[in-house]
Amino acid sequence: MALKHYNPTSPARRGLILIDRSGLFKGRPIKALTEGKQKTGGRNNKGHVTSRGIAGGHKQKYRVIDFKRRLWDVDGTVERIEYDPNRTAFIALVNYGAGEDGKDRLAYIIAPQRLGVGDKVIAGKKTDVKPGNAMEMGQMPVGTIVHNVEMKPGKGGQIARSAGTYVQVVGRDRGMVIVRLNSGEQRYIHANCMATVGAVSNPDNQNTNLGKAGRNRWKGIRPLTRGVAKNPVDHPHGGGEGRTSGGRHPVTPWGKPTKGARTRHNKSTDKMIIRSRHSTKRKG
Repeated sequence: MALKHYNPTSPARRGLILIDRSGLFKGRPIKALTEGKQKTGGRNNKGHVTSRGIAGGHKQKYRVIDFKRRLWDVDGTVERIEYDPNRTAFIALVNYGAGEDGKDRLAYIIAPQRLGVGDKVIAGKKTDVKPGNAMEMGQMPVGTIVHNVEMKPGKGGQIARSAGTYVQVVGRDRGMVIVRLNSGEQRYIHANCMATVGAVSNPDNQNTNLGKAGRNRWKGIRPLTRGVAKNPVDHPHGGGEGRTSGGRHPVTPWGKPTKGARTRHNKSTDKMIIRSRHSTKRKG
């Protein structure tokens, strides 16, 4: 999909850059594949704000996505490519034909790049290396670009699901597959884990410019005041004479280190990481 640039007919239009979605399906999603979605406003069951910067936004329906792709060796036809408000990537509606009850078996999958209406997709232990096909990581040729990668067999894809992201298979080792992530991290993944061939659709999502604050409000995002603009009673960065930088060590309103401080606590998969994304910072 290309980017849409607008003439500066108003301050909100000046600099506005959006994704051209003219090629997407313009109707409503399949009702059986949607669920109701309630907004929280960032509040918990007691009504206390636990996540700041969340409120409002357009009403949304959640589209149930098939992250597992466990319907093996059944050809599916892509009926349409749709917009999904719950994610940055586009989604594809796949028809696997009539089931035992005589009704069409439909499922949404994350649409990879270069997948179009009418294309055939299939999932199995080993399939052709074509965009949209899913297979076990251990059966993929080295160098394959994949997305929707499982971390545990049967759990469903967790890695590389956002717009434009992908993972590259770089090797095999004793029942494991070595992959390189977008962050630069290299890690082991079990050879029985599933992944889908291709990079995720909508790579231009990162090049958009919303143009006005209201467009963020439509997405359910509220503005956040900088800590340095507050008083000392409201934020650790607050106060001071004139304009200050907020001190030597940036912290959250509750005094926790932020802006680069590591917050990872689940170390159970550290043994699967070959090269950390922190070990060699990218240059450029």
